Amino acid sequence: MSRRSTLLTNIGSLVTNDPAVDGSPLGLLTDAAVVVEGDRVAWVGAARSAPEGTDEAVDAGGRAVVPGFVDSHAHLVFAGDRTAEFNARMSGRAYTAGGIRTTVAATRAATDAELDANVARFVREALRQGTTVLECKSGYGLTVEDEARALRVAGRHTDEVTYLGAHVVAPEYADDPAGYVDLVTGPMLDACAPHARWVDVFCERGAFDGDQARAVLAAGAARGLVPRVHANQLTEGPGVQLAVELGAASADHCTHLGDADVTALASSDTVATLLPGAEFSTRAVYPDARRLLDAGATVALSTDCNPGSSFTTSVPFCIAVAVREMGMTPDEALWAATAGGAAALRRTDVGRVAVGARADLALLDAPSHVHLAYRPGVPLVSAVWRAGVREV
Repeated sequence: MSRRSTLLTNIGSLVTNDPAVDGSPLGLLTDAAVVVEGDRVAWVGAARSAPEGTDEAVDAGGRAVVPGFVDSHAHLVFAGDRTAEFNARMSGRAYTAGGIRTTVAATRAATDAELDANVARFVREALRQGTTVLECKSGYGLTVEDEARALRVAGRHTDEVTYLGAHVVAPEYADDPAGYVDLVTGPMLDACAPHARWVDVFCERGAFDGDQARAVLAAGAARGLVPRVHANQLTEGPGVQLAVELGAASADHCTHLGDADVTALASSDTVATLLPGAEFSTRAVYPDARRLLDAGATVALSTDCNPGSSFTTSVPFCIAVAVREMGMTPDEALWAATAGGAAALRRTDVGRVAVGARADLALLDAPSHVHLAYRPGVPLVSAVWRAGVREV
């Protein structure tokens, strides 16, 4: 059976992320067209040269098309929310209701069906805003069974599933963090490894120190999971150096970096994934993207969607904040949210519009991708194709 084909034509500005197009990282084409066959991009070029005979034609009306966003850091398997915590924080009051433990309790009490429905809702919400690839972590169960079921739920919605049993020390082990690390690297890993691609750890004061994080990542790697690290979010610490040393795909947050951290990232394949939603929602200092980019580091932008510190699924919002607050240009921010996210997931089939790539496309109700930062908060994504299927 032949694969259905679609011609998307009259594209005013097409971001391909293929430098061969124009010598720039975005690989911009004007007056462009794209042919999709099945789930892949089959042709890219000038609209006037587009092949004929496709099953369907879509007129972009001179608007911009960008690759689907690749959100490489999200915590979607949870129940409840933390409205009271956010409200207190934004009102200048101390909040003492337990933070992440509130979410852990709600998540443990939720049914599989409730958790699945929540993830499905967030995935749909993200898709409407142009996100076609989502990574999803566990980390709000913190028992063997609750972490394993979180990964099973996540796996129904994405292939990019991350084991984050080492999110914080479980409340039952508050007085025995070493015992919890033993659980995370032993029985919990045994139950979770078959359901995950990645292993992650929150390497931070109040969570896991460098030695504990190393043990978690090494144990995961021994089971075939690829490391990622929550690194240097709240303070300078060993997270970034550990990520680079162990060949982690990404070091995420990267808010507080020393010169050696920047140099290490710039000289490695570890992607610095920046999560401006977290700083926005906690009124914290933003990471210095300009410093990382000027040093030559690969930078990704992601939402960090979670109920405590960044309850957003909007990559366009993160792009706008990164441009306004983190020293990124609109071009750099878009690249980071597409090709950068793909690099953080070690994928070459997404985050770009090129022959053979997966057909993930977002049509903007705007003449240029710059409008993502120029018109913050405006729902500019008017159509989305994921793996060749129009979803929005």
